[in-house]
Amino acid sequence: MRILLPLVRITLLWCLTLLLPSCVEPYMPDVISSPKSYLVVDGFINCNGVTTLKLSRTSAINEPGISPAETKATVYLEEEAGSRYRLQEKTTGTYTSDNLRLNSAKRYRIHLIITPSKEYASDFVTAQLTPKIDDVKWQLDTKGINIFVNTHDPTNATRYYRWECEETWETRPVITSGIEYVNNKLQNRLIPYPTVCWGNEISTDIKLGSTASLSQDVVSDYLLRSYTSTNARFRHKYSILVRQHAQTQEEYNYWNLLKKNTENIGTLFDPLPAQITGNVHCLSDDSELAFGYIGAHSVEETRIFITRAQLPLSLPVSTGYDDCIADTVVSRDIPGVFGFAGNIPVAVISVGALGTSVECVDCRLRGTTVKPAYW
Repeated sequence: MRILLPLVRITLLWCLTLLLPSCVEPYMPDVISSPKSYLVVDGFINCNGVTTLKLSRTSAINEPGISPAETKATVYLEEEAGSRYRLQEKTTGTYTSDNLRLNSAKRYRIHLIITPSKEYASDFVTAQLTPKIDDVKWQLDTKGINIFVNTHDPTNATRYYRWECEETWETRPVITSGIEYVNNKLQNRLIPYPTVCWGNEISTDIKLGSTASLSQDVVSDYLLRSYTSTNARFRHKYSILVRQHAQTQEEYNYWNLLKKNTENIGTLFDPLPAQITGNVHCLSDDSELAFGYIGAHSVEETRIFITRAQLPLSLPVSTGYDDCIADTVVSRDIPGVFGFAGNIPVAVISVGALGTSVECVDCRLRGTTVKPAYW
């Protein structure tokens, strides 16, 4: 018994360990599943153009989807002891001003009145002029294609920067079809599938740079994007628009904390999430939270293109449709293979058909057929 008892204990512990996962149930505390909804203000004061603000509300962590928009708000851009400009709600929850040229020597804020009775305002901040972008360039190395930005402020007055990127690229299906299977029969398509579309993506990651520790206010080869050389975005023609924002140290610190909270999480060595509020406050109720930081600055933009002709011919760039194939189906099997979908593009051959999915021939599922004005 003295010899067998430890073995019995070990076996029992092992069985309990196997059973533990089946006893785990999800737990959502009331404070998380039914939180109070707070105002979120997203945007900045453009001192040399149109100011755009998006107003929304926080939602519970267990509620999927987009945060609800804050509509029918009264929104003003105010100069300290000066003029006031109304922002109009152009689309749901999005408010825009006229094209304004603000005095960079003045201080500005956003003033909000949310129906029925709550009033918010951001702190007054000094308007900044963003330095011009020196250049945006790309380099090809053994790992792929890297895109960099360079800038500097000869007055050494900026020191803190933020960048946003908007990318556009051509996509062209490698399989074409003018015949489809509809209502249990093959028929010619009256409107052909498009042969070229344009994909588009606006960056969601936060790109920040600081020269505060340098003797000169110079940003050199800051990495914006990095892709493998086979990425399908470079199959035909690719473009990136880079927007540059000057920041105060306070605004930079806000974005840096937001970056840590949203991008650097998931491992034991990442920083713990911290509460982020910003410089927007509720004037009618001190206990009411609001989220967002409203800075005031101009914006500088630069766009570059990369074409397939600029890359080595030996570079194995993906088509973006590498998984697309056309399967052969004999005539008698067409109803069984294609009938369940109702609308399948096919190419007829003598003994049957070659069939593939709509995703492989309709590039509108990957972009738009509207050619960009800058293309």
